[in-house]
Amino acid sequence: MRIETTILSNLIHNEDYSRKVLPFLNKEFFQDETEKTLYLTIHQHVDQYNTLPTKEVLDITLGDTVTDENLYESCIEYVKELEKSETDNEWLLDKTEEFCQEKAVYNAIMDSIQIIDGKDKDRTKGAIPEILSKALSISFDNHIGHDWLEDFAARYEFYHKVEERVPFDLEYMNTITKGGLPSKTLTCILAGTGVGKSLAMCHFAANNLMDNKKVLYITMEMAEERISERIDANLLDCSLDDLKDLPFKLYEKRVDRIRHKTEGKLIVKEYPTASAGTAHFRHLLNELRLKRNFVPDIIYIDYLNICASSRMRYGSNINTYMMIKSIAEELRGLAVEKNVPIVTATQTTRSGYTNSDPGLEDTSESFGLPATTDLMFALVSSEELEALNQIMVKQLKNRFNDPVMNKRFVVGVDRAKMRLYDVEQSAQDELISDNPVMDNAVFGSRRNDEESQGEFSQRKFEKRTFKDLR
Repeated sequence: MRIETTILSNLIHNEDYSRKVLPFLNKEFFQDETEKTLYLTIHQHVDQYNTLPTKEVLDITLGDTVTDENLYESCIEYVKELEKSETDNEWLLDKTEEFCQEKAVYNAIMDSIQIIDGKDKDRTKGAIPEILSKALSISFDNHIGHDWLEDFAARYEFYHKVEERVPFDLEYMNTITKGGLPSKTLTCILAGTGVGKSLAMCHFAANNLMDNKKVLYITMEMAEERISERIDANLLDCSLDDLKDLPFKLYEKRVDRIRHKTEGKLIVKEYPTASAGTAHFRHLLNELRLKRNFVPDIIYIDYLNICASSRMRYGSNINTYMMIKSIAEELRGLAVEKNVPIVTATQTTRSGYTNSDPGLEDTSESFGLPATTDLMFALVSSEELEALNQIMVKQLKNRFNDPVMNKRFVVGVDRAKMRLYDVEQSAQDELISDNPVMDNAVFGSRRNDEESQGEFSQRKFEKRTFKDLR
């Protein structure tokens, strides 16, 4: 039986299914004229009478509306085939969603070709990205809300359920997140160029893999091979320089060793810079689920500033504030929709790059980004810290815990092997910092005192215990 027949049959026999899929179906998804006519007849009846049509109703309605005798006869014969089935509803919804996505993408490509060939006089080539994005964004939302009075038992169970989290392998990261990143959240790493955004995400992804998690790493800054190279260095205990000289047999042996240590999986997917947004990511997730049976436990996106927005286009008179805010909102929406934590990164502003104590005001392009994230922390480097093979983490926003607690801490960094690691507690106790720029400032402002104006290397430092800095 064709999927079109299954869909039409359930549209008249399965009310729950019909209510969920009708908003997403389109007459253009049905190539056969008979099927298209039946779909339109069913849809119009539901819209007008708020109930599903019976076969008898369809026969009568078709007789009143279809003037072409051959088409009428074809429709009547087709209706006879629309029998009620016991098909699993969840499976059917998934297959229907897949059907809608495939048809929408195919039609979008055909429309785009018409525009390129100059056969569409109403639209220009500038409309093509929007056409494709709209097609890629099709997704069923089967949840219709929480009934406070009726769903109290489920709510009570939720209160007493231990929330599943994706843990870190760094003590203080687990401390500030109460054990790791929960689902439906957006985490953002703030750092300047070359400080360690990609290093941190590659390290976290590698650790997730060894923790038996399914990991999706989306890169738009570096090639898939470069990201994989960094993860190789991390997991194979080999510096980037030595990796190139590693004999293939030894390389294969080390990879096999990792394979036998984990039940996880890591997929690295590359998109050209600024070419992909949540619509493309959603399509990728559907493809991975269908073709590889891969549903990620966590997603890394490297990085936010060079994502595309599904709602806005670069060059469409949209300022960068709105663009970045839109991308952040779309990423968090995707995290909620797919029930996974998403980790991304953003650049500091030009002034923030030389700031040894970055704050939310150093977020590149948009104050809307911190407002959308659940966890946001800065990575801070300096000559002093680099000499100690350390990098400082500063909490900027935390919905999981009190951001004042453990506001700053250091972790070890091995840049050759692309690793982060815990350091001795004495390193936390002897943490050095310049006078904080933002701790006592109004959001979005900076202290204008003498010490906060100079370059990092010129500032006065004072030793403080880790306790004092909290």
